[in-house]
Amino acid sequence: MKRTIILLLITNCVFSANAQEKIIIGKDTLVNQSRVNVKPLYKQLIVPGVLVGYGVLGFVNAGVKDVNVAIKSEVSEHVDKQISTDDYTRYLPVVSVYALNVAGIKGKHNYRDLTIITATSSLIMVGSVMGLKSLCKVERPDGSTDNSFPSGHTATAFVGAEILWQEYKDVSPWYGFAGYIVATGTGMLRIYNDRHWLTDVAAGAGIGILSTKLAYILHPFIQKQLFGSSEEKKVSVLAMPFYNGQQAGLSAVIKI
Repeated sequence: MKRTIILLLITNCVFSANAQEKIIIGKDTLVNQSRVNVKPLYKQLIVPGVLVGYGVLGFVNAGVKDVNVAIKSEVSEHVDKQISTDDYTRYLPVVSVYALNVAGIKGKHNYRDLTIITATSSLIMVGSVMGLKSLCKVERPDGSTDNSFPSGHTATAFVGAEILWQEYKDVSPWYGFAGYIVATGTGMLRIYNDRHWLTDVAAGAGIGILSTKLAYILHPFIQKQLFGSSEEKKVSVLAMPFYNGQQAGLSAVIKI
């Protein structure tokens, strides 16, 4: 009798587990919440990896170099006046994330976590961009300086675009698409203004996306180090981007 009861209990557990994983019935479905569909890490790195890889090809591949030169020649031939809009559009995606939160359209994270992710993404991005600029010393298309590779404006824009995508893709993917359109436009303006080669912009976009993905991966660890594993504390966060004509950044005040 005991064996029969035990067997029935085990059978019931097996069928319950299968039901949790396979049955989906509207809003009342009981599913196994421990199983989360997360895209494998290597798949997340494909797009930024391809973009950075194309940028690097500009150093060694004659065909890619020819494309850079051809685009520059086309721009020089048809552009009469430069447009400084890219100095502002690079910040538009990340500002939009905070604006949506203020408007009551909530993303995945609260203000505190969002600010930590934004700061982490920016630190990784700025460190990577500045390091590569100093190391590679690529001359800009207009010949003004030798810090063309990679594009910092484009990297900044794509950090914001990726954050916008990560925070709001489950609310509406159109928010993320809009962010990427703005970021792509920023990169195109850098080429239009004769400030960057196509490979600079491609690498900048890849670095921006990659930096943000790494920030999201690192966030649980950083959050634990900063606030511990205790129950979430009530915090107030005020974040404001700034630009004084020469320098730009993000100021944040966190009250715990």
